[in-house]
Amino acid sequence: QVHLVESGGDSVYPGGSLRLSCVASDNIFNQRAMGWYRQAPGKAREWVAAIFMAGSTNYRNDVLDRFTVSRDNTKNTMYLQMNDLKPEDTAVYYCNRFPAVLPPSPNEYWGQGTQVTVSS
Repeated sequence: QVHLVESGGDSVYPGGSLRLSCVASDNIFNQRAMGWYRQAPGKAREWVAAIFMAGSTNYRNDVLDRFTVSRDNTKNTMYLQMNDLKPEDTAVYYCNRFPAVLPPSPNEYWGQGTQVTVSS
């Protein structure tokens, strides 16, 4: 079984905060680096943040110092704390293995994602 379930998205004003959660199946989460991705309207899916098994993290430049990714390996759960949200953060946010194939592919599974809307 394969599942990726994202939650926590909402509509907020610029400067607001949200915390996203991702619950993944064992075969995706266990002993594997994980990542957060997002897709804005009319744009391609892009990588946002990554976290490795021991806790090391990486972020795309425009979320550095605003977003924090973490994981709980006992619960197959990953989180994304988002602070000082900006309109350009508006997107559907997805979790998945890292790295992942970003363009649509029959060989890559994606969940439903969770909508984050930052309106100015």
